[in-house]
Amino acid sequence: MQLQTMIRGLLGAALLTSVAALVQAAPQEPYWQSKESQDKEAYLKVPMPPGIQIVETELEGPVFATAEGKTIYNWAMGGLRSGQAGDRRNSGEATCDDTIYTETTGFMSPYPGGFTLPEIDKRKSCEQLWPPVLAPADAKPVGKWTLAKRTNGQSQWAYDGYPVYTSDRDRKKGDVLGGSNAVSAGAVGVVRNPIGPPADVPPELAVLSFRTGRMLIDHKGYSVYSSDADEPGKSNCVDECLENWKPVLAPQTAKVSGDWSVIERTSGVKQWAYRGKALYTYQQDVRTRSFLDGDMPGWHNVFTQRALSPPAEFTVQDSRIGQVLADANGKTLYTYQCNDDAKDQQSCDHPDAPQAYRMAICGGFDPKVCQETFPYVPAKAGAKADSPLWTVISIDPNTGRLAEAGQPGAMQVWAYRERPVYTYGGDKQPGDAEGDNFGEFNGARNGFRAYWLRDDFHGNALGRATSDRR
Repeated sequence: MQLQTMIRGLLGAALLTSVAALVQAAPQEPYWQSKESQDKEAYLKVPMPPGIQIVETELEGPVFATAEGKTIYNWAMGGLRSGQAGDRRNSGEATCDDTIYTETTGFMSPYPGGFTLPEIDKRKSCEQLWPPVLAPADAKPVGKWTLAKRTNGQSQWAYDGYPVYTSDRDRKKGDVLGGSNAVSAGAVGVVRNPIGPPADVPPELAVLSFRTGRMLIDHKGYSVYSSDADEPGKSNCVDECLENWKPVLAPQTAKVSGDWSVIERTSGVKQWAYRGKALYTYQQDVRTRSFLDGDMPGWHNVFTQRALSPPAEFTVQDSRIGQVLADANGKTLYTYQCNDDAKDQQSCDHPDAPQAYRMAICGGFDPKVCQETFPYVPAKAGAKADSPLWTVISIDPNTGRLAEAGQPGAMQVWAYRERPVYTYGGDKQPGDAEGDNFGEFNGARNGFRAYWLRDDFHGNALGRATSDRR
């Protein structure tokens, strides 16, 4: 632990030598891969119904999609403070229907149920926002694909016991705007998640989604690492090295397949290698899914694929519990997250959603106060990033809604997954993240979270439990 502390201190000192150094444009390493990179996550072929395909995506890896290319999601039942929402596994029934709910449920106590939801005259039903993936009348189960009944009697496809849907936010092949496995935040509500085929990894390993890519972990949830000191197909970690780094052992029956190969360390002892690099865990790891030991000189967390770079003017800053993405001046970026308390658990983090929730949190319903507390991050019209997850949208700052073409007073702002990003008025210098957890339930249910690239200690916006569904 002393070595880790020393290395972190040296890295922090290097980054804090001057304000000019702090606001350098964010490098691709160690978080992103170039758009020229061919790294993509391999997956296992599984039986699928006619009309279902697999689409490779930047953030979620391979996902299931309809014949039209629309990403497929499930809505797995989850527990809230005073109730449950979502589809029960293996029930054979889908609960997302054409009902338009007008009141809160009280599932998120201490708030009671019965409050009128905002903008009920514009509210859509669950199935309008999440169209079901319908099955033909003569459909038969195949593999993990089964059938569920809707309240109107229609048949709907289910995968692994959960009815499946598309999202009205996804418009083109590869869009995954309805939900994400890459961001976890405790009390956010019962959300929809994209689903896909199993990753092509050995049984001893798994893949976990983060904002910056798809990371390999072992079966206990601990991070997996590679070493610069190794050669392709050969491990040079011996003697003292093995006191800290434990080879990821492969069974005697292990075979070469795709990106996976086997290194023989000593007679009868085999080690897994990924893309030619031997794999290890760190003997002293006390936290699962850790990035800390990737700071050791010459050692790296291992990813099946990385996200592409954010806007070129953005920077990376050391903060109190990790590193954050920041604007050109070094001010930490924030995302807004929101889920309402209706039975169908609609998200309210998008400019198309009711803005009453955000306005209440950031400015007591005063848009001018909101713009001072959490100002939008301005962008030049037509600006682009390597990553299509980052776009420029036109916002009416007084309503928080998307602006009409040519609308006076409209702002061009940066958006991540079509949601605006913000800075915080209370942050005074690069690396400040005083707006993190700003809002209800520490910002999880309705509030603002810093855009953590790595969150080393608190299990915040990037924090994942090893028991999380993958």
